[in-house]
Amino acid sequence: MKKTFSHVDKAGLPSMVDVGDKETTKRIAVARSVIDLPNEIIDIIKHDEIHTKKGPVFQTAILAGIMGAKRTSELIPLCHPLPLSKCGIDISISDNNKVIITSTAKTEGKTGVEMEALTGASIAALTVYDMCKAFSHDIVIEQIELIKKTGGKSDYSRT
Repeated sequence: MKKTFSHVDKAGLPSMVDVGDKETTKRIAVARSVIDLPNEIIDIIKHDEIHTKKGPVFQTAILAGIMGAKRTSELIPLCHPLPLSKCGIDISISDNNKVIITSTAKTEGKTGVEMEALTGASIAALTVYDMCKAFSHDIVIEQIELIKKTGGKSDYSRT
């Protein structure tokens, strides 16, 4: 079977996917973003010394990521608005001094929550950038990727 883009109709115009006939299932998606921060910023974060006017960096990024995930349908054209039963953002620093953001989104519905998980990871990463840029603009958001999804017609897991 030939694959086609899901959000384009037969005439080639943008179209929201009709999920009306799909089965309601438990849906979970996990996404990750990775940020490379300069060592000076990593050292400050590790010593819990970054408290900006917006608040502590990681805690603020967690809230922003959750808020972003909840608003995905307002940010990404043609995404269905979903009632999230859970959205969690976890932020840690890896052994090689990268900031790892993991976003998990859950719902019971007729369409997946991949975009919500990806949006949560993206917005959290952008918030870390925004709050740390006063120290340096040498910040790189290296990747944003779907790690796994379950529910619906197929599961996926990045190997």
